Amino acid sequence: MSAEEKNIYAVILAGGSGSRLWPLSRQQLPKQFLSLEGDVSLLQATINRLAPIIGANNVLIVTQELHAKGEAYHALEAYRILFEPTGRNTAPAIALAAARLSADGADPLMVVLPADHIIRDEEQFRAHVKTALEIAREGRLVTFGIRPTSPDTGFGYVKVKAGAENAVACEVDRFVEKPDAPTAEKYLKDGGYYWNSGMFVWRASVILAEIRRHLPAVYEVIEKIMAESRSTGSFQMAVEKYFPSMPSISIDYGVLEKSDVVSLIPCDIGWNDVGSWHAVREIGKKDADGNVLTGNVMAIDCKNSLVRAEKRLVAAIGLENVCVIETADAILVSDLDQTQSVRKVVDALQKRNAPEHMYHVKINRPWGSFTVLEDDQTGFKVKRIEVAPGARLSLQSHGKRSEHWVVVSGVATVTSGDATTTVLKNQSTFIPIGAKHRLENCGAEPLHIVEVQVGDYLGEDDITRYEDNYGR
Repeated sequence: MSAEEKNIYAVILAGGSGSRLWPLSRQQLPKQFLSLEGDVSLLQATINRLAPIIGANNVLIVTQELHAKGEAYHALEAYRILFEPTGRNTAPAIALAAARLSADGADPLMVVLPADHIIRDEEQFRAHVKTALEIAREGRLVTFGIRPTSPDTGFGYVKVKAGAENAVACEVDRFVEKPDAPTAEKYLKDGGYYWNSGMFVWRASVILAEIRRHLPAVYEVIEKIMAESRSTGSFQMAVEKYFPSMPSISIDYGVLEKSDVVSLIPCDIGWNDVGSWHAVREIGKKDADGNVLTGNVMAIDCKNSLVRAEKRLVAAIGLENVCVIETADAILVSDLDQTQSVRKVVDALQKRNAPEHMYHVKINRPWGSFTVLEDDQTGFKVKRIEVAPGARLSLQSHGKRSEHWVVVSGVATVTSGDATTTVLKNQSTFIPIGAKHRLENCGAEPLHIVEVQVGDYLGEDDITRYEDNYGR
């Protein structure tokens, strides 16, 4: 890799909640960490399509600590990570990444991409990225405009200056908010308007200068973070101290709409932001009746529908333009044209403090996973726990519950109080309330146990950690 290539970084924005793809997407494992087709997550697909240009060592992912130390641990562990203590939209996230990449005195080129887009024509996309890098070297802020295929009201639009429509890169006239249907029809008819993709290329110094010029309140916080990190040697600790005081604002509204150094590259790359289940059907492989069927699905006399089964058989009869999404603990049924409103369901679940918006029945952890088999709400809970070979849970205690463990397969190394014992298949052990304990798999095969919790309170937050391999 040449010195020039080493100075190009992918900045992947992976902090979103993906609420419009509930019930598959949950707050603790949102859509960017899930696969909507095939075996590769949207995040990994985003990184993979840049691989011929940008290596894994030059990938910086901006996300939440909740994800990086929780369910998405293994998806993120190979890359450089910046944690946002709290969501503050795209301008602060991008400013943070630019400051971090500039901290050692370099001035890298940044390819800024959301983690959850699908692009069909990856070769053409990479060609556009290379063009954008050349333009960005000259001090421009480059955005990718998607040629609209319909008068879509779900996207913001970018208008280029008259006469520039056929250029490789166009000077931007203005950004416009999501339009109503008649306005979107007019944009399509008039031409020169592009969907705002949310993908950008620029130099770190240029975007920081524009943020300083147009968003001084954001830049002020960035300055505090940089000064603190130089003093303490920890950029992340400085972020945790000052980032919550950031204003919340998008890079489009805060900077690009006001800047006079913005260029747009018109793109036709099979792009989709997968912003709703309707969009998932649009990109899916359709049968002869226009249905997209995933998993164990039986569809009889159905047309133009999306039916997805994650765990159980789903049988659908006589549906047209309907979305059905099944998971282990929730089922969504919606008119396909109403799937943008799924976030209303998530909002309602959040208000009632229901777990279904937060996590699935099976929850991934850095050491393995656990699946809730029974949560009786009357004093006991049953889990299946899998611990990966060589992994161990934190040394911990619980103040309100005891735990009974039965080994189903593998060999468990159990610390309870001052004693450490080996528990074999078909053997069991008991962890009293308040006991310091740890579960470990020292073997070469996965460890499976069934855990029965008994107590007055069985919430996941009843935990005190004393030691943890994963920094939690």
